[in-house]
Amino acid sequence: MEYRDYQLDIINKASRTINEHKFVYLAMEVRTGKTLTALGIAERLNAKRVLFLTKKKAIRSIEKDYEMLNPLYNLLVINYESIHKIPDVKWDMVIVDEAHSLGAFPKPNKRAKQVRDIIKVNRCLVCLMSGTPTPESYSQMYHQVFGIPTNPFKEHKTFYKFANQYVDKRQKKINSMYINDYTRGYETIINKMNPFTYRFSQTDAGFKVDTKEHILNVEMNEVTYSLCKKLKRNRVVEGDEEVILADTPVKLMMKLHQLYSGTIKFESGKGMVIDTSKAQFIYKKFATKKIAIFYKFKQELKAIKEIFGDDICTELSLFKETNKSIALQIVSGREGISLKEADALVYYNIDFSATSYWQSRDRMTTIDRLKSNVYWVFAKDGIEKEIYKAVCKKKDYTVRHFKKDLLTL
Repeated sequence: MEYRDYQLDIINKASRTINEHKFVYLAMEVRTGKTLTALGIAERLNAKRVLFLTKKKAIRSIEKDYEMLNPLYNLLVINYESIHKIPDVKWDMVIVDEAHSLGAFPKPNKRAKQVRDIIKVNRCLVCLMSGTPTPESYSQMYHQVFGIPTNPFKEHKTFYKFANQYVDKRQKKINSMYINDYTRGYETIINKMNPFTYRFSQTDAGFKVDTKEHILNVEMNEVTYSLCKKLKRNRVVEGDEEVILADTPVKLMMKLHQLYSGTIKFESGKGMVIDTSKAQFIYKKFATKKIAIFYKFKQELKAIKEIFGDDICTELSLFKETNKSIALQIVSGREGISLKEADALVYYNIDFSATSYWQSRDRMTTIDRLKSNVYWVFAKDGIEKEIYKAVCKKKDYTVRHFKKDLLTL
């Protein structure tokens, strides 16, 4: 395996940075080779044992890169949910994939605390990686690095002290209560991280991808529209055994989001497929193609399997080795994997998150692929088109958007 010239350049520079400061941040866009670059840094630093933290679906791909590179160090690739299974040995270096997932604030999430503990116990070098380091707020940077002793914010022992200097703190009203809003982090946060960060875009790598998006509208069954109409009018739909309750704006938004794609989760916690119109439409439309389908709710996968049968799989290895199409949940499939074998990406539903929109639609991108087709399958007169308008502008779809849209749905 040979590195690209830009990867070698980043490996050389980043290795010097991590030698001096004990950590580095690879802010490289998807498909530019973050994984191989990080593995190359570990090799350049003569590490003996390297721990690679990532998402479950990305493990096999990373292991294959390691096998092809064949470095002298031992590598353990493990998903975040299995951190408790990490063997009790001394790690020389930890590579933190999709590091932005550690960025919750004002309090650190479980993942951020676990990574902090690994660094503290091993006193190891750290390589953080993300194509989108701060997708929603610069404030997301603090807990990504707070466990690193040499991080540029080390004098601020808590996020709240950090926010006093680096955040334009305001208050927002939620359900008649005012809470502190820490989302307006100053750009000085990124400026402080610059000495430790190496950025590289798809354009820098020579990608010339033309991503074409297509909106496909599907007429759902009458039962779907009837349920949505009743729910909007009464805020509750009662059946013989189950209840659909939407007694708050958030619940109404969520229930309509489910219903317009043909599924529902009842108050009891049980789920049900009520309409397979979208799955049938996708199956007929792409009958001769190998596609990747992104879905949002678990019951949507059930609907897809019901229509596609043996023509669909959920494992990346099976997708790559056969002619089967693949179905992936948006959040779990939006990061750390490649779907370059797909003829098209097809969205059964759309996520409220702008991050999900921008990351998942790039899963087909490679330096050799000049065109990608992305298809959004929306229910006619449904909620999805309104969500799409928001996330395209890099804004999450919120209850505030929903309340404005409700009159037109």
